[in-house]
Amino acid sequence: MMKQTLKFEIELDENNLPLNIEMHADDGATDENNIKALMVSAWAAKTKETLRIDLWTKDMPVNEMFIMYHQTMMSMAATLDRSTGHDKLAGALRDYCEFFAEETEIQGTK
Repeated sequence: MMKQTLKFEIELDENNLPLNIEMHADDGATDENNIKALMVSAWAAKTKETLRIDLWTKDMPVNEMFIMYHQTMMSMAATLDRSTGHDKLAGALRDYCEFFAEETEIQGTK
């Protein structure tokens, strides 16, 4: 059995707010030293609860946060479709993502 480690290092200010986030993997392929926001979800099978960590740096622009949410929700829709085959629910999530992009005025941004 092979194991892989993915590590996040968070530099904090005096109020314990994130200043910088770095991500490192054992293989070095995913090293990134300028992360402005992080959202991690894990399923705890025993308690049947989602464990979450949401962090963002003070200098994360709101518009970029909107883009991150949009891309995350689009990815969730694709994963929902692939993992469950429930294309109607995935499509509804994609429809919401379109609404979200319109409301936040992020269409066409990356």
